Formats: sequence, structure tokens, C-alpha cells
Amino acid sequence: MTEDDPLGPLDPDFAANFRRNDRRPPCQLYLISPLDVTGGFADRLARALDAGPVAAFQFRVKDVDQHIAAKLAEPLQRICADHEVAFIVNDSIALAKRLGADGVHLGQEDGDPREARDALGPEVQIGVTCHDSRHLAMEAGEGGADYVAFGAFYPTTTKTVEHHPEPSILSWWASMFELPSVAIGGITPANAPALVAAGADFLAVSGAVWGGDEAAAVRAFAEVLRG
Repeated sequence: MTEDDPLGPLDPDFAANFRRNDRRPPCQLYLISPLDVTGGFADRLARALDAGPVAAFQFRVKDVDQHIAAKLAEPLQRICADHEVAFIVNDSIALAKRLGADGVHLGQEDGDPREARDALGPEVQIGVTCHDSRHLAMEAGEGGADYVAFGAFYPTTTKTVEHHPEPSILSWWASMFELPSVAIGGITPANAPALVAAGADFLAVSGAVWGGDEAAAVRAFAEVLRG
């Protein structure tokens, strides 16, 4: 039993026995920005979105004044709109409201989904980080979240992480709830198939795309997601 999850440990064989419901939409790609989105990043984003299907893009910058963050976000938001990709703001309900973003992603310290719903309205997508905790995920769902995010599943250099769930949490969630789950943390085209098979609805990816040729990486993920 973990401190965050009073439900206790999951059977490790849950993922091995899981079979995805045909009524559930196929797993999709969810891109997360690097911390530095200056310079030529807008062109890189456009190349990535041109290369293959992407469901959402999360704008994730840290320790930046909201006015500066908004100026950085606006051209990226336009590119997403042109490609019909949802533009999600990380952490900040206020910035999401200022930009008229398609959604906001909240960490456990970034506010309650009810607060976000009141501020942003009924159409905005609200996601919540739930680490390795089914309990936190159920609380997020009860609070009105549109998706829950589990991770980090694999080692990552994008951020410091303390929680390392097993893929079985994705299988359990998909078996119990219709609310989509996002898998995050060190995901590459090579290790993604296990998460797709376990029941992830979205793969949230950053370093594997922006750390090299973004177009090639998106094409490689598209191949994985086609099965």
C-alpha cells in the first residue's frame, strides 16, 4: 500500500490479462512542449503536427511571468488550431483562461478540477496528474476531470519524478471507468506498445520527440499506434 493510494497494490497480472474494449477509441498521441519554446520551436511544432496524428499539445513552461508566457503561447496555439490539435496549458488555470485554451492540465498542487471548471466553463478539457494512485484518479474523476494522467512509467529526464506505476494501473482504470487515461514518463516508440496494450488512451510524450527529429519521432509513434 502506498501513501497516496489507500486502495493498496494491484495484481501485477492485471495488465497481462487485460483486453481493450472495442468501444473504447484507439490510443492517441499527446505532445508536451519542452521548457524552452523560444527560437525556432514554432517551426518544429508545425513539422511535428504535419508528420502524423496528434490529439493534443500541452504548453509547459516554468517560472515565466504570465504575460511572457502568453506571448510565447499564442503562435503555438495558432499552429495547433490550424492542425485541429487541442491546446492544453500546464498548471495555470489563469493562463488557460487568458488564452482561451482548449484545456488545462493540473498537478496535485495546481488547483481542483472543480475550480478549473468554474473558471473555464463546461467545454474546456481538464486533466489531472494522479501519479501512481487509483485513489487520486477517482477523486479527480469525481471532481469533474476529463482525463487522468498516470506516471512516470519509464525513466525520464524531462522532470524529477517520485512515482513509478506499473502498466497494470492503466488496465485497471480502463476496466473500471470510461474516463480516459494518459500515460506519461519516458515514453518512446520502443517502449510504448506495452502501455497501449495495457489500456492507455493517450501517450504523453516530450523528450522522445523534441530530443531529436520531431517529424521522424511522430511518424514512429503513429506506426506504433496503428498497431
